[in-house]
Amino acid sequence: MHRPVEAPLRITDRAGAASLVAAVMASLEALDAVLARESAHVRVGRLREGLAEGERKTALSAAYLQGLETVKANAIALARFAPDGVATLKAAHARFTQSVETNQAVLATARTVSEGLVKTLADEMNRARIPTVYGRPSQGPSPYGRSGVARSQPLVLSRSL
Repeated sequence: MHRPVEAPLRITDRAGAASLVAAVMASLEALDAVLARESAHVRVGRLREGLAEGERKTALSAAYLQGLETVKANAIALARFAPDGVATLKAAHARFTQSVETNQAVLATARTVSEGLVKTLADEMNRARIPTVYGRPSQGPSPYGRSGVARSQPLVLSRSL
């Protein structure tokens, strides 16, 4: 498990600035790698493997956000002691933002596809339960006065597959 960025609250020299930049970059790169693996697994339909690193992703996100807060608190010192590091962090954060957007798009697509599959399956199961009269779907009168309302049955899925 990756440890949160531990940096002094106040950067007072070049070594401290370089250390903070390196720690935040390490958190960012580790989190980016986890997101890339998650996206790759989900894209090919291996959802279980893709979502297996949820705890690690959460810990890395927390470490990265803590590092960003430390960077913000020391922005003036970092600009003075490590201007190249600040530029590197900005560029890496921009690339990471694109990775997060890609990951979110992959997860949203997987969610939409799975919802569509479950809805189609439920519709197919319910269609088989509607009686037909002279080849046309028909429903008998409801004892509850709700004529015309489709009667749906509960859908049961096995998670052990």
